[in-house]
Amino acid sequence: MSALHRPHGTLTDDNDPILLTPETAGWAHTGLRVLKIGRRLPRLIETGEFEAFVLPLSGSVTVRVDDEEFELEGRDSVFTRVTDFAYVPRDAEVELTSPTGAEIALPMARCERRLDPMYGPAEEVPVEVRGSGQATRQVTNFGVPGVWDHADKLNACELITPDGNWSSYPPHKHDEASECEVVNEEIYYFRVAGRDGITPSREGFGLHRTYTADGTLDEDVAVRDGDVFLIPRGYHGPCVAAPGYPMYYLNVLAGPAEERSMAFCDDPAHSWVRGTWASQQQDPRCPVTDDEGRVR
Repeated sequence: MSALHRPHGTLTDDNDPILLTPETAGWAHTGLRVLKIGRRLPRLIETGEFEAFVLPLSGSVTVRVDDEEFELEGRDSVFTRVTDFAYVPRDAEVELTSPTGAEIALPMARCERRLDPMYGPAEEVPVEVRGSGQATRQVTNFGVPGVWDHADKLNACELITPDGNWSSYPPHKHDEASECEVVNEEIYYFRVAGRDGITPSREGFGLHRTYTADGTLDEDVAVRDGDVFLIPRGYHGPCVAAPGYPMYYLNVLAGPAEERSMAFCDDPAHSWVRGTWASQQQDPRCPVTDDEGRVR
């Protein structure tokens, strides 16, 4: 099994689906937790040296932190709606409560500055349709620089790839400081819909590729619902959604740069593909969701 591919069930802690720290990832900056919140059963989270987003994957949640309270309207699944979210700072005690039960992602980054908590409403989250033809996908830019600037190191966004399409393409990298890229560790957290196109299921699958120009990394893996893939370096992409099974992934990025950035460089062998998109039609299935729900 690849050391970078962490299948569902290999990162659990106390029945929570994902507990990934920089130490368990083998790097320095980026982490991810996925928590199950019982119906009206509060969960207390200590952020320690990490800032985080509170991102509902399913269900709604109340966030209490630093004498602030945020009501996050969630969603039935990641394939049904763009969600509210919240930013919570380092060195904080965070209480999470759900009226009906919820599953919550906590993208995390080790940071130095302690900022105030802040609420992010779904209606202010930009939804971008990127690519064209079979490379059309939805990018939900809730926590990226220039859209959400209230963070010290943490970057995050969501992607939905319609079944049969390719995303994270052309392959790209961000593992050195150069004119076109910054250093970022990146997490891919996958959810894959079943036959109804909405409900996450282990029945479906997709494909993911990560590699380096010198061949020291050369990973081609099948990913299923709940899997994690780690990108410490190298080109990554494509992510391919198998026909019949739409793919979602949460990208979490952080690195040593003083200013947050998600700048990257394409693999020069494949960057020409971007030039073909202008002559192709975008897949009409995108956008898939917005703050009001399913678009189509």
